[in-house]
Amino acid sequence: MVPVRRVKQPSLSQLRAFAAVAEHLHFRDAAASIGMSQPALSGAVSALEEALGVQLLERTTRRVLLSPAGERLAARTGAVLDAVGELMEEAEAAQAPFTGVLRLGVIPTVAPYLLPTVLRLVHTRYPELDLQVHEEQTSSLLEGLAAGRLDLLLLAVPLGVPGVVELPLFDEDFVLVAPEAHPLAGRDDIPREALRGLRLLLLDEGHCLRDQALDICREAGREDGAEVTTTAAGLSTLVQLVAGGLGVTLLSRTAVTVETARNTALSTGSFTAPAPTRRIALAMRAGAARHSEFEELAGALREELAALPVRVLGADS
Repeated sequence: MVPVRRVKQPSLSQLRAFAAVAEHLHFRDAAASIGMSQPALSGAVSALEEALGVQLLERTTRRVLLSPAGERLAARTGAVLDAVGELMEEAEAAQAPFTGVLRLGVIPTVAPYLLPTVLRLVHTRYPELDLQVHEEQTSSLLEGLAAGRLDLLLLAVPLGVPGVVELPLFDEDFVLVAPEAHPLAGRDDIPREALRGLRLLLLDEGHCLRDQALDICREAGREDGAEVTTTAAGLSTLVQLVAGGLGVTLLSRTAVTVETARNTALSTGSFTAPAPTRRIALAMRAGAARHSEFEELAGALREELAALPVRVLGADS
């Protein structure tokens, strides 16, 4: 059996020493160019030759020449050192906050109403950040966060998911959206109990807003088995069904202006205090490498969101 020769791995200092000698073909000049003593430089090149098992230089009393192997490996050595330099530059750039790619997941009942604020903030305050937005339902977003496909989520909480840290942003009220001629249309004193007997229209299963609406109805005393005859895949369709007289629905306050402005046959009503609410937050993996960056982003978002019809929360809420 032929013994296998174990090749020693060359060090970066050895490669730098050889690259300097290959460039200057003079030990003193090469040593000065990289800030190394001449004996240390000579020793580093000799150690590299031993590690590689080839003679790289032909040494004479007057000059230094590259051997045939040295000529071949000099170019490779330069490429390796260039690659290491690029690696260090990339690592340094990665340390800079709000640079590189940020993959943000957003639920459909938040995206159309908050993304304009998020995008404006990123454009003006973090221009070096490459924000990539993914609109998905909550379960898919959480799977993407756990798998590393997504970095940060914008969604309704609480989630109650181990390993996920929530950064609360704001609370917002729900309002009742009804046809203009409905008895509750335009009222600002609707009791929650009124939900017991209403024909309620909801989003399809899988949307967290559907679950929140059902929770509100249960709190109001509506039976779990109360019939929901019509559902929709998105809020725009849902409010048009309301405008058509098929029933009423619940909308978050941030969605009202966008979704009801298209149809004058719609009217909104407010609930008596305490109104049903939902909480919106950013969510990240526990121990995320960019946790400080995400916390700063949450703080900046709270400032921007103060202009919306919401109750902005503190970082400790």
